[in-house]
Amino acid sequence: MQKRRTGDLKLIQELNRSIILDSIRKNGPISRSEIAKLINISPTTVTSAVSDLINEGLVYEKGVGNSSGGRKPVLLRFNPDTHSIIGVSVTNSYVKIADMNLEGKILRKEVHPTNQLKGQNIIHFILNVLDEFLVKKPDIEFCQGISVISPGIVDADKGVISYNTKLNLYGVPLKELIEKRTNLPVFLDNDANAFVLAENYFGLFSKYKDLLYITIGEGVGSGMMVNGSIYRGFLGSSGELGHTTIVDGGLKCSCGNRGCLENYVNWPAIYSKIVTALMTRNRYTVIKEMVSGDLTKINPGIFVAAVNQQDELAIEIMEDISNYLSIAITNTIHFFNPEVIIISGEIIQDNPLLLESINKLVAAKVVPTLKDLVNIQSTSLGAEFELLGAAAVILHGKFKFQML
Repeated sequence: MQKRRTGDLKLIQELNRSIILDSIRKNGPISRSEIAKLINISPTTVTSAVSDLINEGLVYEKGVGNSSGGRKPVLLRFNPDTHSIIGVSVTNSYVKIADMNLEGKILRKEVHPTNQLKGQNIIHFILNVLDEFLVKKPDIEFCQGISVISPGIVDADKGVISYNTKLNLYGVPLKELIEKRTNLPVFLDNDANAFVLAENYFGLFSKYKDLLYITIGEGVGSGMMVNGSIYRGFLGSSGELGHTTIVDGGLKCSCGNRGCLENYVNWPAIYSKIVTALMTRNRYTVIKEMVSGDLTKINPGIFVAAVNQQDELAIEIMEDISNYLSIAITNTIHFFNPEVIIISGEIIQDNPLLLESINKLVAAKVVPTLKDLVNIQSTSLGAEFELLGAAAVILHGKFKFQML
């Protein structure tokens, strides 16, 4: 019984410490007495935890506050630079790695094309590029851990990639493999769930408690926040919006189904439509001029630029994307009813016409009482949303930073 009580006390102390650190991070500069009042914890507990946090370099004293009588209180601030984290974003075509501080500031970054590696080959590749990255890090002793995000179904608790058809990964204990290789704590999560966390920590959507995050790239993923917490579903398989059927008997998907959303709005599908229009129908498009006739140079940025120039072909494709997305989003709104829907991906970035089109189509499809409440926005995280997602996962896991 005594052992259990000791364990319970240690857990309470760790939770108090995390809450206190998070309070300083969000509200600093702040005094010890203000923290105690803010989170309803005894001043003695705050003083003890703050002493430990200062010794670890996570918090420092700077400045004094106003006094209501007696000595002026010393103010505390969060120090994001004495420790670092390693963020890793795995996609179907590249592995992105960054050394970051505790606020997600990128100190060093590398991007490694995977050259269509799959299965065990992609796992070996991830381990090797991570090894090479860590060798170049002189202050490894101050690294708080490694955060890895990946598309597909991920069991975050067990650290396992359960299901990823595009990379041919099934039941891969990636957390364990990296920890054995690096001797650092590792956190693993689905990429879209990570982006939800990142919007909360680093973005402009922290006030929302119920939201849907959609990411569009080589596939389509989504993450859900319900009542302020990530909703993972059974075995972590929630949020597979890309594998919802929008065309009955449509294109065959890698998951085995037909007519899945991601086969109609992902970048490979968009690229294929552009090339087909040029090669088989000889359609005029400014896209061809932008790449000087070299179709291999067509990328999402080129497509977005063509949309913004009102290129006829680009607008047609954009309208198709909007329509398919509006079907899936409308269905989601009707059974989930999120306050806001956030979309990220290169085809959305700097593409207000696409965002406007999706909003209009969804507003026209939802039940009338929801029409004026449709709120679909692009990510506030910018171009580095992937690495900020990885940073948010480790901050949430390592320091138990709270959702606002």
